[in-house]
Amino acid sequence: MKYTTRLLVCFLFVQLSSLSLSAQQNPRFYKDIQAFKKQDSISAPPKNAILFVGSSSFTGWKDVQTYFPEYPIINRGFGGSSLTDVIRYTNDIIIPYQPKQVVVYCGENDFTVTGVNADTVYNRFKTLFELIRKDLPKTHIAFVSLKPSPSRAKYMPEMARANDLIRDYLKTNRRTAYVDVYSKMLLADGTPMPHIFKADKLHMVESGYRIWQKEIQPALVK
Repeated sequence: MKYTTRLLVCFLFVQLSSLSLSAQQNPRFYKDIQAFKKQDSISAPPKNAILFVGSSSFTGWKDVQTYFPEYPIINRGFGGSSLTDVIRYTNDIIIPYQPKQVVVYCGENDFTVTGVNADTVYNRFKTLFELIRKDLPKTHIAFVSLKPSPSRAKYMPEMARANDLIRDYLKTNRRTAYVDVYSKMLLADGTPMPHIFKADKLHMVESGYRIWQKEIQPALVK
């Protein structure tokens, strides 16, 4: 009996260790990406659509399709992702959809890591841009500028500089658009509008998304 019990304990230990190791090997947001794939297997996304991809400002835009009813939208914003996360999953949540346009909102979370500055974010965006263009050379790519979140006010100067670098880079490439929401979300004194953010001072309420709708719509490919 004692021998059997020891065997059972050993077996459970091995199984738990295996599960723990498997969890450790999966990169950030792996479950989110698998959930997208499962969703796609159940209900195929529209072809030749506009793909929104990036961080939680897109994740939280659950009703984005209602803001742009004349455009087929696929929303693949996930968690508090950074540009490195979107780069990692480019072949999972961008290329397979063969979208006619990719709209990117990402880079804000990158600044929360020590040592990251505007040049870092700019170079990461360039990497993502080149990955998309390599497999989807005719796809239009739009970048929504990093927003001025009150909770991240200390990063605003570098975010503004990153926006400028990305804007200038896009000007040198065809089939691109830069969407300026940054300046539209500021008060006259240059501080972020407090009323368009939730209590966390990071994520937006409807009035914030209405600003985004107004600025993004002219950039969408018909």
